[in-house]
Amino acid sequence: MAKMPSTIFVLEDDADIARLVQHHLNAAGYATRWFSTPSQLLSQAEKLPPAMFLLDVMVPGGDGFDVCRRIRESQVLARVPVIFLTAKTAESERVVGFELGADDYVTKPFSPRELVARVKAVLRRFDSPLAAAIVRAGDLEIDTAAMMVTVRGAAVTMTATEFRLLEYLARHVGRVFTRDQLLDAVWHDTHFVTPRSVDVYVRRVREKIERNPDDPEFLRTVRGAGYRFEAPK
Repeated sequence: MAKMPSTIFVLEDDADIARLVQHHLNAAGYATRWFSTPSQLLSQAEKLPPAMFLLDVMVPGGDGFDVCRRIRESQVLARVPVIFLTAKTAESERVVGFELGADDYVTKPFSPRELVARVKAVLRRFDSPLAAAIVRAGDLEIDTAAMMVTVRGAAVTMTATEFRLLEYLARHVGRVFTRDQLLDAVWHDTHFVTPRSVDVYVRRVREKIERNPDDPEFLRTVRGAGYRFEAPK
């Protein structure tokens, strides 16, 4: 039986851009659904979650940042990857996108081939299986096969990018990694993202697993070098 294509939800108020995006994603083997307003997209996603969201930031009836925030707060949709596709090019806007839990941030004007490549790169983080293992450190437990994290007995929802960053550091307890090394290990397609992205994701992971994110016991900063994972004694 043929595998059903992954469906990508596209939030875009410009019909021409939406058709361009759909054409190239369809040609790459993905199914797409186009939405011009956030309310339509979210109501349909709750009924049948897509494989990915492509979100414009400036749309009628809301904005993509708020949509991403609502996706990450939804029990049904929190793990679905999000890519922003927007004319907002400032570094501060990019940081906001990553802080809200985006997996990538593509600025307009964009190359359709690059967009498809970045969609594939993000989906690979979700689809590529990890070697089955249970990693325990203090009151933190990481189940690589199920891509589940438990902290003090409670399950924590993470995106695939957050999970892979934590899992990679936890498998190398005590080893210091530079931002570039983490980009290469977790993101792979390093020319699409910047070292600043690592800082944003480390902060997001800390907020989910640390008792005090400002004084972390697991994900430690090594000043002038990068980050390391420490197992509490």
